[in-house]
Amino acid sequence: MRNFIYLCCAFLIWCGSPASAALPTSQKENIDIVIQKNAHQRIQFGARKVAEALNEAGYKTKIQHQNHFQSRANTILIAEKNTPQGANLLKLEGSGNNSLNHKEGFLLNSHQNNKAVIVGADATGALYGCLELIEQIAGSSKLPQSLSLSDHPEMVLRGTSIGMQKPTELPGRGMYEYPYTPEDFPWFYDKSLWIKYLDMMVENRYNSLYLWNGHPFSSLVKVKEYPYALEVSEETFKKNEEVFRFLTEEADKRGIWVIQMFYNIIIPKPFAEKHGLATQDRNRPIIPIIADYTRKSIAAFVEKYPNVGLLVTLGEAMEGTGQDDVDWFTETIIPGVKDGLRALKTDMQPPIVLRAHDTDAPRVMKESLPIYKNLYTMAKFNGEALTTYTPRGSWAELHRRLSRIGTVHVQNVHILANLEPFRYGSADFIQKSVQAMHDIYESNAIHIYPQASYWDWPYAADKAKDRLYQVDRDAIWYKAWARYAWNSRRDRNNEVSYWSGQLGNTFGAGQKAGENILKAYEETGEIAPKLLRRYGITDGNRQTLTLGMTMTQLINPFRYNLFTMLYESEAPEGEMIIEYAEKDWNKQAHIGETPVRVADEVLVHGRKAIEAIDAASQSVTLNKDEFARLRNDVYSYNELAAFYSAKVQAALSVLRYKYSEDIADLERALPLLEKSVVHYRKLADLTKDTYLYANSLQTKHRKIPMRGVDATYKHWVEVLPVYEKELAHFRRSIDSMKNPAAAQGTARLTVYRNAPVKLLNSRLKFFTVQKGAKIYADTSLQIQEFAPEIAGLKGVQLSKKDQVKNGTAIEFSTSRPVKVLVGFYNEKRPGLLGPPDLEHDVSANDFGQSEIKIANALLAGTYAPVNVHSYSFPVGKHTLKLAKGACVILGFVDAGDRVRLYDAGIGVKGNKKDIDWLFE
Repeated sequence: MRNFIYLCCAFLIWCGSPASAALPTSQKENIDIVIQKNAHQRIQFGARKVAEALNEAGYKTKIQHQNHFQSRANTILIAEKNTPQGANLLKLEGSGNNSLNHKEGFLLNSHQNNKAVIVGADATGALYGCLELIEQIAGSSKLPQSLSLSDHPEMVLRGTSIGMQKPTELPGRGMYEYPYTPEDFPWFYDKSLWIKYLDMMVENRYNSLYLWNGHPFSSLVKVKEYPYALEVSEETFKKNEEVFRFLTEEADKRGIWVIQMFYNIIIPKPFAEKHGLATQDRNRPIIPIIADYTRKSIAAFVEKYPNVGLLVTLGEAMEGTGQDDVDWFTETIIPGVKDGLRALKTDMQPPIVLRAHDTDAPRVMKESLPIYKNLYTMAKFNGEALTTYTPRGSWAELHRRLSRIGTVHVQNVHILANLEPFRYGSADFIQKSVQAMHDIYESNAIHIYPQASYWDWPYAADKAKDRLYQVDRDAIWYKAWARYAWNSRRDRNNEVSYWSGQLGNTFGAGQKAGENILKAYEETGEIAPKLLRRYGITDGNRQTLTLGMTMTQLINPFRYNLFTMLYESEAPEGEMIIEYAEKDWNKQAHIGETPVRVADEVLVHGRKAIEAIDAASQSVTLNKDEFARLRNDVYSYNELAAFYSAKVQAALSVLRYKYSEDIADLERALPLLEKSVVHYRKLADLTKDTYLYANSLQTKHRKIPMRGVDATYKHWVEVLPVYEKELAHFRRSIDSMKNPAAAQGTARLTVYRNAPVKLLNSRLKFFTVQKGAKIYADTSLQIQEFAPEIAGLKGVQLSKKDQVKNGTAIEFSTSRPVKVLVGFYNEKRPGLLGPPDLEHDVSANDFGQSEIKIANALLAGTYAPVNVHSYSFPVGKHTLKLAKGACVILGFVDAGDRVRLYDAGIGVKGNKKDIDWLFE
C-alpha cells in the first residue's frame, strides 16, 4: 500500500503539488521528532507519518519520547496545548492562538535550521498539525524553514458512511437484515482495505465513520439471557469481534470515532423464529420480550465496545411518529446504554445520534435530554438525493428546530439516488451545499454517503476488468465534502485554481487541462440536481433518475405517489410540469425555475461539459483508463440531459392537448418523443459496456421508472424497450384518433372481479360498492361517486373508530391468489391512514402495495377522494394488517385482474381528462 498521503490509489492521486526530486540523503540532516513519553496514540501516529514523509524526502529521522522539550536545530516538537510541554512551546512561540481555542485546532511554526513546532488544541489537533506539515513537505520535498500557520475545522463532526448492506435481500430475510459474515461481506475482514479507507479519512480530516446495518448486535455481541439470538457461527463471531476491535483501534489512532447505526424495531431471525414473531413488523406495538432483548443487546454492546457511538433510526421499521418512538428511545435504548455503563463502572456517556427519519425528533429530544446528555441529531440534507444548495420550506424549518435544541445537529448527505452511477465532482455545488448547511439549516456537522453504489460497497458500478473501489473512483467526492466541512468560506477563484491543480496532477495534464476537467465536472454537476428537482417523483431511493422517466410519470406524477416535499423544500421556487402546462394554457405568469428553463439549461450544461472534457483529453498523460471512464460519463450526462429535455417538451405538448383537445398538439409532441428515444438509445450504447448497473439497490423498492424486482430494469439496455414501446403506442394512439371509426379517445373498460374469500372474523360484514352504500359500520358516511372499474365490488364494512384506535386487521382464507383493494384518502387529516410510503417505510411494497392502481377512484362524504392500492396474497390463510387510521377496504379481487392504471378524476376539480391511455 502506498503512503496514505497519496490516497493509496493507483490512478487517482489527491495530494498537493508534485514534489521536486529529493536531494541525496547525505545532503540532508538527521531530524529528531520529539513527543512526550505518555503521548496520545494519535500524536504517536502523526509523528510516525511525519517521519515517513521526511524519510521519503531524503532525511533520516528518529522519534524521541521525552518529557523535557528543548528547541534546537533539526528538531520537531509535538504536543497538546493542555500539557506542560505544550504550554512551554506556546511560551517559546509567543502567545496562544485562536485556533487552539477550538476542538481539533492546531498551530504549526517552522524556523531556520530545521526547527518546527506543532501544538494541538487536543490530540486530534496535534495529529492534524502533523498532517499539515506532511503536505508542506510533500510540496517541496523538504522541511519548510519559515512557516507560521494555524487552523481549525468549522464543522465539529465530519463523517463518512459504509453500508453493511447488499443490493438484494438475502433469502428468507427482509430489508436491512444482513448478519456480518465472510460469505456476504468478505471485504469486512480485509484489514488492508480498512487501513486504506481509514488513511483516506484521516488525510481528509474526517473524524467519524458510520456503519449502517439493520440489527448489528446479533453479529457482534452475545446476550446471556438470549444465547439463541446470535445470528452467526461461533467461528464467525470471533472473527467479527477481532475485526471490530481492530477497526475501532485503528480509527482511534486517526482521530476517527466509529458509530454503529441500527434500525428499530428489527430482531434477529433465530430470535424471531423461536418466539413466533416477524423480524420486522412496522405495525406491531412494543412487545416486552423484544424490548428486553433489545435493551440487553445494547447494554452488552456498550460494555464490550465502550468507545463506539450509536446512531439510532427510530422510524421505518416501527410505525412512524408517536408515543412509541419516545417510549422506545427513553425506556429501551437509553436504559440499555446506561446498563452497559453500569457494568463498566463508568459515567462517561458514549454519544447517541438520533436520526430524524420518520419520527418526531424534536419531541423525542425533549423527552430524552433530561435523562441523557450526550445526544446528537441527524437529518437528510436533500432527502436521498442531491438537488439544491437553496433548501427551504418545512424541511429547512425542521433542520433549524433541531439545530436550535442546543446539541450538535448533523447533516446527512444521503444515498444520492439521482447521481448514481456516474462520477460527480462539482466542487462549486458541494461548497455551496455546505454553506447552506450553515446558513440555512444552522447546522455544524456533516455525514456523507458514498457518491454512488452505496448498496454495493466497496465496489463501484463500472464494468472493468477488475472491479473498481469506490474509495478510489470517487476520491474527489470524499475530498470535496471534507475540504468544505473544514472551511466552507474559501475564495472561489482560489478554489478553481486549487482543484485545477489537483485534477491536472492526477491526469498528468497540467493546470489548464485541469481547469477544463473541473469545468466538465461542474457543468455535469448541475444536470442531475436540476432534472430531479424539476421533473422527479421523489427525492428517495425508489427513483433511479439516470434511467429516465415514462411519459405518464411526467404528465401524471400524482398517480405515482408524488413526494411533494421535493418541490416544496428541496428545490428553488418554481413549477412542476403539470403546473406549468395549466398556467401556460390559462396565460398566467410563470414563477421561478420552470420546466422549460431547466430543459434548456441542461442542454447547455451537457454541451459545455463535452467541450471542456474534449479540450482536456489531448493533454492527459496519466491514468488514461480512468480519464476515458470520466469522459464517457460526461458524454452519458449529455445524452441524459438531451433525453429529458426532449421528453419534457413532448410532455408539455401532450398536456396542452388535455386543455385544447387539438390533435395538432399531439402531433407536435411526436417528433420530440422520437428525439428523446434517439438520445436514450445513445445513452444505452454509451453504458452497455461501461456499467454493470445504474442503481445499486436492486429490489422491489425501486419503482421509477420501472419496478426493479429481482435485479431487473437496472440497466439502460433493459429500459430502452420500454421507451420504444411507449413511443410506438403513442403513434398508434394518434393514428386511431385520426381514424373516424376509432373509439372516442378512451380505452376499453375492464373491471375488477370479486374473488371468493372467507372472512375468519364472523362479525365483519360486506358492503357493495355502489352509490349510497355505507363504507363504515359506525358512521353514516356514504359513497357518492366511484370509478366504473370498481363497481359492484364487495368491500369489508369496518368500524372507523376501531381503525383509528387499533389499526386494521382482517383475517381471511382464499383458495386462489387474490389482491385486497384498499382505498386511502387523498389528504392528510387526523385519524386517516396515510398511503404506503417508501420514503419512510421500507416494507411499503412487500405486498406490491406502493403503487396507486386507480387514483381518485371513490368519493364519500366531505372527505377527499380515495386512491386505490392493492395488497397481493397467495393461497392460504392470511391477515391484512394496517397501521392506525381510517381507510376503506374495497374488496378482494382475482390476482390475475389487470385493470389499467389511471386517474379517474372522481371528486377532482378542474380538467379531469384522462390522457394516460395515449401511452399505455
